[in-house]
Amino acid sequence: MTLNKAMMALTLSLAGGLATAAPGSSFVDFSNGAQGWEGMQPANGVGGSGINPNLGNGAPALHTVMENFGISFSNSTNQSYLGDYGKLGSVTIGLDVIANSIRFFGQEVSRNMVVELRDYGNTPQGMPYTSVWYDLGTIDYTKGWQHLSVTIGDTTSTALPTGWGGYGSSDDAGGPGLPPGRSFADVLSGVDELVFTTYVPGYMYGFTDFDVAVDNISVSAVPEPSTYAMMLGGLGMVGWMKRRKSRAASATKAA
Repeated sequence: MTLNKAMMALTLSLAGGLATAAPGSSFVDFSNGAQGWEGMQPANGVGGSGINPNLGNGAPALHTVMENFGISFSNSTNQSYLGDYGKLGSVTIGLDVIANSIRFFGQEVSRNMVVELRDYGNTPQGMPYTSVWYDLGTIDYTKGWQHLSVTIGDTTSTALPTGWGGYGSSDDAGGPGLPPGRSFADVLSGVDELVFTTYVPGYMYGFTDFDVAVDNISVSAVPEPSTYAMMLGGLGMVGWMKRRKSRAASATKAA
């Protein structure tokens, strides 16, 4: 096997190791369709959501133009984004988003973009689901395309990590929160829907005109330290093989 082929084989082996270290990792840029992602559709038939081939951040985008209290982009059918997040250990969830316009009473405003992981099982009476959610940041017409993401360091944690909130409690006076007996890990072990939304639990909104698109949505398991060690060790081997070939070539010339 030549050195170049050996280096290529080693690189592919390392890439495969990284991929298998993150089962369930998913990515969509909408160049191959929606892959289960949906935007909202208005009840009055004015505006709506669909894939815009010309708007994406390097690819098509899922685009929503409508008047509503808020908007959401959700996936409840593609199993690559659903199920037991606890098996991933540590995971990063992210997307690219652009707000061409968000107008409230004719004035441009900002809105928060929240990621929410919903579990439709084990819900209290009268509640549609339990969920955990994180405020990724604000979007408005001045920012252009921006990447927003959050990393969950331990998907098996029972306590809500810093910055995370819960939803599903029937105690209105206490504000949004997880119902008694439900933990962060409980929700993540049975995710039925992944949502990016401008609705922040516990807040009320008025009718707003939205022109917003999302692209490059990803759920990526964070490689374990042992995987990084394997990668660095492999790169070191490639370097050693290259130096060895260089020394052999120099010796041949000298002879």
